[in-house]
Amino acid sequence: MGFLFYMNTDIDISAALSLAAEGRVEEAIALLGDMAAVCPDCDEIFFCRGKLLWKLGRRSEATSDYIKAVSINPSSKAARALEMAREVESFFNPDLLNP
Repeated sequence: MGFLFYMNTDIDISAALSLAAEGRVEEAIALLGDMAAVCPDCDEIFFCRGKLLWKLGRRSEATSDYIKAVSINPSSKAARALEMAREVESFFNPDLLNP
């Protein structure tokens, strides 16, 4: 069963992204979580879930997913997302705190 699931990962990721497009982001994240449990070596699952988590403001969880994706596949699209996430997280502008 796991092998067939892995072979159809693109279809399942599309299903999760369709849920997200319908505004059912939490369901999409849950579906991607189920997929990650079955296919823990598929970087695309972690990248997609990370993007959805980031959109919800769940930055730490998103960054963790990007790190996981990059650990699986260093040339994953998550590498750029991780770089950008770290830039955002490290940004500090004291002028914004003292107008």
